[in-house]
Amino acid sequence: MMTIDKLTYHATELLKELISIESFSTQENKTADAIETFFQKQGIKSFRKGNNVWAKNEKFDPAKPTILLNSHHDTVKPNFGWTLNPFQPILKDEKLFGLGSNDAGGALVSLIAAFLHFHKQENFKYNFIIAATGEEENSGKGGVESILSELGKIDFAIVGEPTEMQMAIAEKGLMVLDCTAQGKAGHAARDVGENAITNAIKDIEWFHSFRFPKISEMLGPVKMSVTIIHAGSQHNVIPDTCKFTVDVRTTDAYTNEETLAIIREYVKSEVTPRSTRLQASGIDKKHLLVQTAQKLGIKTFGSATSSDMPHLKVAAVKMGPGKSERSHTADEFIWLKEIGTGIEIYIKLLKQIT
Repeated sequence: MMTIDKLTYHATELLKELISIESFSTQENKTADAIETFFQKQGIKSFRKGNNVWAKNEKFDPAKPTILLNSHHDTVKPNFGWTLNPFQPILKDEKLFGLGSNDAGGALVSLIAAFLHFHKQENFKYNFIIAATGEEENSGKGGVESILSELGKIDFAIVGEPTEMQMAIAEKGLMVLDCTAQGKAGHAARDVGENAITNAIKDIEWFHSFRFPKISEMLGPVKMSVTIIHAGSQHNVIPDTCKFTVDVRTTDAYTNEETLAIIREYVKSEVTPRSTRLQASGIDKKHLLVQTAQKLGIKTFGSATSSDMPHLKVAAVKMGPGKSERSHTADEFIWLKEIGTGIEIYIKLLKQIT
């Protein structure tokens, strides 16, 4: 059986390799190749569908319940603030820099390392499946939800995301709304037309100031943020349309459909959701996984950011090494000690359960 130090070494080397490969959402085929090769070198049989790769413990028993360990290997595109090469893994001052190092490469390789620890062991109450999946960053349908039927019955799951190894037992849902305010075009020098920007401003102010009456115990209030706005094509023409985008973080106090209905009741703009499938999700506080974490002194919380949790359709938590605030930032990094600590805590948690 590998020591924590050996597992950390393998995890770090794999993370360096993943950083060096472009793996934007829907374009993760080469990192999927790298993960397949890693499993092969470890003598582990793996399976693949699209850019999703998974493996089962050696003594997998269909009669036993199954724990899914899941994280994603796709990344966002690097922003313009990077001063380093985002695809060159750089180790400096015990930090590993590179795109996807924190979100969610550190969590992914730590879960893979924990899986290696349990892979050949017997006499556990549970099976283990490790799944490295794609299209998390764009909420694509070709990610983890596309392989659920292949995995079989899952009893509960740990989703690897940067949480400083605290356990998110609930997370907000997400709706992205494309809104269009209508007006009437006219010459800017005359008192004619109806300015769509002015009409949009009224609705934008509503999104900014409205407070939903029901507040979730774990997740707090619904949060709405206008993030993009487009209108007009010439300085001397009053625009007849103004389009803007709203990021809505929903809670278990309302379904996404209920939230959308309330929004449409109040705003005059046309409101079109890109999807309503990313509902708020969570796990019962009395679940064995949560109770075990609390016994080990692992802090639990409700998360404002989204992940693949809602796609799993089973009891799930979100936890992993790294810090959420570093995600999608320039010169992204993870501390090496975070990876080692993450592996150790994953193993300790899973040992207590099994």
